[in-house]
Amino acid sequence: GSLYKNILLFSVPLIFSQLLQVLFNMADVAVVGKFSSATALGSVGSTSTLVYLFTSFLIGLGNGVNVRVAKYLGAGRDNETRKCIHTSFILCTAMGFIITVLCLLLAAPMLGLLKTKSDLLPGAVLYFRIYALGMPALGIFNFGNAVLSAAGDTKRPLAYLTIAGVLNVILNLFFVIVCNMAADGVALASIISQYVSAALVVIHMMHLKDSCHFDFKVLRLDSLETRRILGIGIPAGVQYAIFSIANLFIQVGINSFDSVVVSGNSAAVNVDNVVYNVMAAFYTACSTFMSQNWGAGKHNRMIKSYYISLGFAFVSAAVLSAAFWLNASSFLSLFTNDAGVVDAGLKRLQIMCLSFPISAFMDCTISACRGIGRSLVPTVVVILGS
Repeated sequence: GSLYKNILLFSVPLIFSQLLQVLFNMADVAVVGKFSSATALGSVGSTSTLVYLFTSFLIGLGNGVNVRVAKYLGAGRDNETRKCIHTSFILCTAMGFIITVLCLLLAAPMLGLLKTKSDLLPGAVLYFRIYALGMPALGIFNFGNAVLSAAGDTKRPLAYLTIAGVLNVILNLFFVIVCNMAADGVALASIISQYVSAALVVIHMMHLKDSCHFDFKVLRLDSLETRRILGIGIPAGVQYAIFSIANLFIQVGINSFDSVVVSGNSAAVNVDNVVYNVMAAFYTACSTFMSQNWGAGKHNRMIKSYYISLGFAFVSAAVLSAAFWLNASSFLSLFTNDAGVVDAGLKRLQIMCLSFPISAFMDCTISACRGIGRSLVPTVVVILGS
């Protein structure tokens, strides 16, 4: 059928899924900024780069799962699909637990290296440690999302994230307003929501009747599939993480200013998360369509999928950048009542809006390379650029 139509229909539910994941953290920032204090807002915001560093690695690992499953489905290789799915579950869950342990042990040293303000540090450490307990759930959900997306089902993960997102907002308000909690309350709300979304996606996969069926009884690591998944997933995770590491240096600079500037940056960074995640839906479509057509031997549709996904990503970034530029003050006011914080955030927002559309040319090309199993060269390019 029409690649324009199919890629768009595939991507739209993914866009909302990506945005709902962003809303987990955005709701945390908005609730503490509006109903707690500027200090709590700065504490949560001070962890955003670290949170993105580790969650991005899990998303990258999920991309490796998506590419392998999509290729097997396109080629009609059911046995390899099953092996890949059950191996992937173990890898994604294990990586989530490893990240949790690292974050619990290194929260204070990492935030200290970022020169987090002394008045923000206790709340930031507490938020980050609690949030880290949800990493295994995030790994499991990204696994399920990757498998279902590879099979063309982007609506089911959206439904589960919608349920979890509504729960997250309700729990945020409950813990902060009713229980008088601050950063710890919004972190607790986030991890409860993440485990709910992870449970829903796994339960759904256990009821599937096709090659994407999941069964705890047959869980085992297949050595060949492990190498194949990690061969794509680890470079993809590193690519995402490299950007976050580069942003750590920026965060150190931001933290050298006063708490008002730190809080303003915390509010404005939500624009990055919204725009990049909308674009990321088209990147997932690019790698999925290329992988399936690669497996099916339809090489002409592979390159068309790349150009169409690139066009959609560029246009969506341009439209969103213009919208945020024109409504910058109103958007930032969602996160704070402090005019000084809004003014500080405005400076970052207006500069960043100029760069979003340009990034489509790099990121979509990286996804296309990942879709045909070639992650090494894009990883080197990203490292050099960062």
